[in-house]
Amino acid sequence: MIRIAIQSKGRLNEESLALLQSIGIDVDAPKRKLLSKSQNFPIEALYLRDDDIPQVVAGGTASLGIVGLNEVEEKGADVDIVARLGFGTCRLSLAIPKGEDYDGPDWFSGRRIATSYPVILRKYLAEKQIDAKIEVITGSVEIGPAIGIADAIFDIVSSGSTLIANGLKEVESVFESEAVLIARKGLGEEERTLLDDLLFRIESETISRGKKYLMMNLPKASLDEAIRILPAMRSPTVMPLASTDWCSLHSVINAADLWTKVRQLKAIGAEGILVMDVDKIIL
Repeated sequence: MIRIAIQSKGRLNEESLALLQSIGIDVDAPKRKLLSKSQNFPIEALYLRDDDIPQVVAGGTASLGIVGLNEVEEKGADVDIVARLGFGTCRLSLAIPKGEDYDGPDWFSGRRIATSYPVILRKYLAEKQIDAKIEVITGSVEIGPAIGIADAIFDIVSSGSTLIANGLKEVESVFESEAVLIARKGLGEEERTLLDDLLFRIESETISRGKKYLMMNLPKASLDEAIRILPAMRSPTVMPLASTDWCSLHSVINAADLWTKVRQLKAIGAEGILVMDVDKIIL
């Protein structure tokens, strides 16, 4: 059995549980539970505040954790980052009132900056040699300038809508974050085996995101050009058809390239193009 710490509520909780479910691990949602055991994998989830997860993993109460990279950096916890998970993306940015003129980071010299992330902010200010006062707030940081306790803020930005609603504008992006899987130092042999299984499954899930599987009929005379269009993960699959002048071509592509590739393939004679979602890719 291995224990994994997960945020108790919010978007990161939902996406963490969705990831586990997508790799065949069923864990009950919190619903006022502190611990929840999986019935089909030797793992139990410990539900916590996101800012408690790095220390809990570093201290060994949980062996693994899913948490934002920003929290790992802020807490300075002695843990291993074993995988970047590709969701929960955001950034830590400096923002100022929208009516202020901004001419670069020196604007912050002598100013007060409200934040819940003083460690990351202090490091940035030191690198830029900026002398500013940090006002630590553990709540609605974005209201700092409006109520007069700060001249600017340093906080998480996703869409930027919260800044706009509070009359602020983003001026410096300082730290890029996403959800990461962390592990405590010195895992035992059984824990390492279970972690390796998790990482194998997560890699398969991560690789398959944003992929489409294409099948089509193609004149053999156009095969070389089709392979140039569809290099695939290694090489497309080519299969014979009853008509000796035609073949069937199968390939995996990025979803973002789908319509461009389809137009190119149609132009060289491809017919009966079938597009399917990809559930898992195992390398």
